Order: sequence, then C-alpha cells, then structure tokens
Amino acid sequence: MTETIAVKKVTAVISGSLARLRAMGKPLQRVLTFSLADDSLAPAKNVCAAIERGLLSIAYGSRILSRITLKGCKLYPLEEKYPTPEGLASSAALTLNTLGASKAEMTLSIPKAWTVIKIAEFPSTVRDNLSDVVSYEMDRLTPFGPGEAFYDFRIVREDSEKLTLLVVAVKTDLIGPYLEALREKGFNVSRVTVNLSAVGALCRYANKCADSVFIKISEKEYEGAVFLGGFITGAFAGSFGSDDDREKLDTVMAEMEPLLDSARKEGKSPQVIVSVKDKNSALGEMMKLRMTLPFKILEETGIPLGLSKKEISYEAVGGVIESLWPPAGGLNLLGKGRQTKEKPPLALTVILAIGVVAVWALSLVAPVKIEGTRLREMDRQIAMRKDEIKKIEALKKDVAALESDIAAINNFKGNRPMALNILKELTSVLPKTAWLTRTRITETTVDIEGYAGSATELIPKLEASPYFRKTEFASPTFRDARMNADRFTIKMEIEGVKKTEGEKTNGRGKPKSEKK
Repeated sequence: MTETIAVKKVTAVISGSLARLRAMGKPLQRVLTFSLADDSLAPAKNVCAAIERGLLSIAYGSRILSRITLKGCKLYPLEEKYPTPEGLASSAALTLNTLGASKAEMTLSIPKAWTVIKIAEFPSTVRDNLSDVVSYEMDRLTPFGPGEAFYDFRIVREDSEKLTLLVVAVKTDLIGPYLEALREKGFNVSRVTVNLSAVGALCRYANKCADSVFIKISEKEYEGAVFLGGFITGAFAGSFGSDDDREKLDTVMAEMEPLLDSARKEGKSPQVIVSVKDKNSALGEMMKLRMTLPFKILEETGIPLGLSKKEISYEAVGGVIESLWPPAGGLNLLGKGRQTKEKPPLALTVILAIGVVAVWALSLVAPVKIEGTRLREMDRQIAMRKDEIKKIEALKKDVAALESDIAAINNFKGNRPMALNILKELTSVLPKTAWLTRTRITETTVDIEGYAGSATELIPKLEASPYFRKTEFASPTFRDARMNADRFTIKMEIEGVKKTEGEKTNGRGKPKSEKK
C-alpha cells in the first residue's frame, strides 16, 4: 500500500514537471515553427452574408499584417422572413461589385433558429479520434444523421475523465440551396457560421474580453449565448408571450441565469452585452438595473470600425472578424468537425539554424583571419623599415653613450669642486697680510702652507667658507723673525665631497697627510 502511494506521488510529480516544461516550451516552439505565411501576417479578404429574420446584411473586410479593416456594409430589409437563395446570391453580387470586393473568400452566417446546439459529454479516451466519435453519435445528439447535416464542435471543458463538447449542426437541405446559388454566381463559400458565434467574435475583438454574454432582443424574440475563453459554452433562444417589458425581462433572465451560474462555478465573471431595437430601449435600461455583472448596451457603445450604427450589421461584421481574426477560432459547419492539423513549417527553423551555425563559424574563423592579415601587414612594414630601424638603433646607442659621458662629467663636477674654484675661494678668504708658499689639493682635502701676520686668525675665516670644513693646523706654528710673520701649515676637508672607499683615515676619521 505504501509503495503504491509513493509511486502515485512520483508519477504526479513527473506529470506536473512535464506539464510545466511543455508550457514553457510552447512560446519557443511557436517562434521556431513560425511561418511567414502565418494567418497573422498573410493578407486576406472576406465577405460575410448574414441571414436574419427580415434582413440580409453583407459586409466586406480585409486583413493586412494582423490589422483588420472594414471596407463597407450593406443592409437589405426583407418583406419575407428570410431571403431566398437566388435573392441572397444576387444581393451579394451587387454588393461586391459596389464595394469592389471580387475574388474574396465568402462566409455565410445563419440564424440560430436554423441550427441545433447541444452540449454533449464523452470519455476523455476518445480525444484523439473525436471527429469520428461525434460523426458516429450525430443521430443521437441531433435529429439528423451525419450525412444529413453540416456541423462543427468545440471542447468547452476538459478533465482527466471526460470531455464536454458544444455541438452545432444544421440540416444540409436547409443551407444547401444557398451554397449552390452562391457557387453559380462565382462565390467561393469557405465558411458557414452562426450569427451568435459571429457576434461573439466581434464583441471579443472590440472589447478585448474573452468571457461575455451576448443577448439580442427584438420586439417578439430573443436569443443569446455565453462565451467563455472566446468560445460558445451555451446558447438560448425563444419568443415573448407578452408585450409587458417586465415579463420580457423575467423571461430573458430566467433563460440566462443557469448559464451564468455555470460560469460562476468556473470562477468566471463574464461581461453582459445586450443588443436591443429602438422600441426595446427601455427593456435594456431595466436589465442594466438588475444586472450585477459588467453590462453594456451594444447600440450605445458601438464598435470602433469606422461605420455609423445605421450602416452596420453586427452579425455580418462579426462574420468578417471571425473569418479574418485567427484567435477567434470560429465555427465552420462545412468542416463537419474535422480539425486540420497543419504540419509545423520547419523551413524557417532550418534557415535560422543554418544562419546561427554560419554566424557561429564566422565568429570563430573571422578573428583568426583578421589577426593573420594584421600580422602579415606588420611583417611587411617591418621589412620595409629594417634599414631605418638599424640606423635608429645605432643613433640610440650613440645617444646613450653621450648621455653616460655627460652624466659622468656632471657627477664629477657636482661631487668635486674644481681646483680653480678652490684657489679663488682661498684668495678671497685669506687676508692681505697672508701669503701661501705651497698649496696641495686632493679629491677630498686641501693643504696649505705659508706666512701670515697672525696665523690663528686664519682658522675662523677658512672654517666660515662654504668650501671647507674641519679646518685645523697640521703642525705647530712658529714666528719667523726674518719674515716678521707666523709660519703655518693648515689642512682641511672639501665640503660636500664623499671619501672614497680606498681612502685611508686616521683614528679620528681624518685623512692622513701624504708624505713627500
């Protein structure tokens, strides 16, 4: 038991992960399989002929780069209930010639009264061959056999156990004559839809709201449908048994409330859109007061399609929108439920993949090629200037040698004052009563000998000079009676000159006098 629960948990986790991965991969798949001939880009034209009780309306529109433009709309009031096949074909030919809409695909929109709309449930196991199952069950769901009806269906709800389908069918003999008459006039009828579905697509396109309830109220009749996620999930229609507005309102609300309750159970709050004739405008206002959901009267708000309200038929214009707007996902009873699965166009994917590979390869090769070209150019320039470079290198060597000599000279001059400067300094420092008999100048010392009136006064004068330091008598002075002067021998060091490592010093750090 415990193992079974664990297996179920693991299976649930894996299923959830796969679902999330599929959801994340859908946008990427949409980009990679995008076709330049996609319906959202490819230009298209469409003419819709909408059949109503006492009215035939024909609208013409086009689509260019996802933008739908309404070219015109013609209304043909009828004395009889519905137009004859020949009358519809003639009116369509006249309208198309007036609007210049030849060679356009045509949509035929029929009233709900001609159709049978049923909600059916099937096991989820039949999803892969749903078209065959609906065709097989057609005589049970409708009064017609599969060969006697045009029909289409949509999945309105789905869970792990069952599918809930909306099936719309019309008897072949009822619309066959209209299709035949239009073909004889040269029209290509590519779609047959229902007025309610067409108006629902129009409301969704104009209001940008996928959940809505549309109700059309005439003087004696009413019809409506609930749209969830943009598709019909339920429809109703009937006649009024009284002319009293309150009773009419009660009748419509009674029909609509079960469908609204079903929508609320799914967490939806659809917008209610009502279309009323002028004589029933009071009924629309009364309904507005009773509604708790967002409410609009279609004739008051209008649809921004460039035509006045008097020139427009919402059913015909809705048929054009449903045919030209891919997100509408409208009904097509001619298809008999067959869903054509287009093979994803892989041409664009292949082209993009080749482009990516080419760019990647180019990004690898191009830098190598560019750098190789640059190196070859540099080698060529170096070879061209080799002689000049040699000359420059020789000049650099000469400059370096000169700079070295200049530095040595400057160093010698800075560290060793010139003998001429020292002699000049001695001349200026010594008094006039003193004269020198011998002067000896080395790299670091100066020794002088001579006579002076007073030898002791020489030491302070020499010590005060910026050229000398450590001035002292090298030997005792004595008085020369013949010269009437003191004989002296003085030694001193030159200021700012460092002693060389080889210079010998005495114990007091002074250089020893050289012996003659």
